[in-house]
Amino acid sequence: MSITAERKAALIKEYAIVEGDTGSPEVQIAILTERINNLTDHFKGHKKDNHSRRGLLAMVSTRRSLLDYVKGKEEARYTKLITALGIRR
Repeated sequence: MSITAERKAALIKEYAIVEGDTGSPEVQIAILTERINNLTDHFKGHKKDNHSRRGLLAMVSTRRSLLDYVKGKEEARYTKLITALGIRR
């Protein structure tokens, strides 16, 4: 359900604005998207795992808030990010 340290480091490297950037909204959204995708796959085999589903909904809400923030700051960054991550919105 969680992502490996190597995968997280790769996401940070790919979406970081500057070297060593781990707190930018782009990096946070990319990591949340990876975790959401992993949990979505988990639910295909564990349909009644309601405790994890609650965490999934919280992650989706956090990602939505971060996406709204990026969209409010700069529309071009937002569209670039959702196309790179494959988020439909």
